[in-house]
Amino acid sequence: MNFEITFHTKWSDFDPNRHMRHTAYNDYAAEVRVRFFQEHGLSINEFAKLNIGPILFKEETSFLKEIHIGENITVKMELEGVSKGIERWRFKHQIFNEAGKLSAEIKVYGAWIDLIKRKLTSPPEKFKTIFETLSKSPNFIEIPLKSEK
Repeated sequence: MNFEITFHTKWSDFDPNRHMRHTAYNDYAAEVRVRFFQEHGLSINEFAKLNIGPILFKEETSFLKEIHIGENITVKMELEGVSKGIERWRFKHQIFNEAGKLSAEIKVYGAWIDLIKRKLTSPPEKFKTIFETLSKSPNFIEIPLKSEK
């Protein structure tokens, strides 16, 4: 499934140059991830019940075209990689301006943390089903865990 959301940008997303400030791109990508999980039964409250949460190791943003004040944007998300047990994952977000031109690409690399032990953990089995619903990027890879290398 392709997962995408169109947003109406807001005044606070922009800088004095009248284009979207760099951190706003990443904020919209994070919002898409949260909404994806929410739509698949993993709300913030559900994460709390499971004592698990997502963490990021790395976030890479490539800026390609300006987004100007007042434009609407569309953010698409796909799976770029995942380990067999869904312990580690990579998402790719593409942000398109109102004209449909690719304006930025954001890649995030992360895992799951046990919120009580404060250690990396494997997610419940139902996470596999949720990840299977997301489109895979053309560069999709299976992420090996250190113990598998």
